[in-house]
Amino acid sequence: MNFQFYLEKLFGSKEFEAFKKDNPDAYPCSCFFGKDLENLKNPDDKQHIDYFVPSIKKIFSFKLEEGVNLVPVELMGDEAPGKIALNYNFEFDDIEDLILRRMEEEGVAEKVQKILLSMQNSEGKDYLVGTAFLSKMGLLKLSVDVSEMKIVDFEKKSFLDIMGIFKK
Repeated sequence: MNFQFYLEKLFGSKEFEAFKKDNPDAYPCSCFFGKDLENLKNPDDKQHIDYFVPSIKKIFSFKLEEGVNLVPVELMGDEAPGKIALNYNFEFDDIEDLILRRMEEEGVAEKVQKILLSMQNSEGKDYLVGTAFLSKMGLLKLSVDVSEMKIVDFEKKSFLDIMGIFKK
């Protein structure tokens, strides 16, 4: 999976052309990608690219799994989301390799089952903020600086740790 491939799919669609014509002030605010590593015969992979329309204060998501489908998304809070750049050209397999190398460095032995990544802008920088679901009910919380393709935050948790946090 390549980031630019999904952008080309979006930009070449009639749905996107109509959306941009109706909403010339819209800008990209996030992207969501899910990669299923466990169910290889029928993977549940997801690709969404989201646009914020300042004039009406709404977010619209373009789902790219089967064609291009436009879906309105509820905006949480009053603050407008940051604008993300779309000039990146990376392979999602490279992100997976970054995660696997870091897991090896940190001594994480579980197997990755699914990776969920959301591209977001924070303090003027674009990040892939993600969760990797591991075997034995493990989780990895991570952030990748997209401009440097470097993991800047990495934390292993277990599902039981998460449940303990909610019980407190």
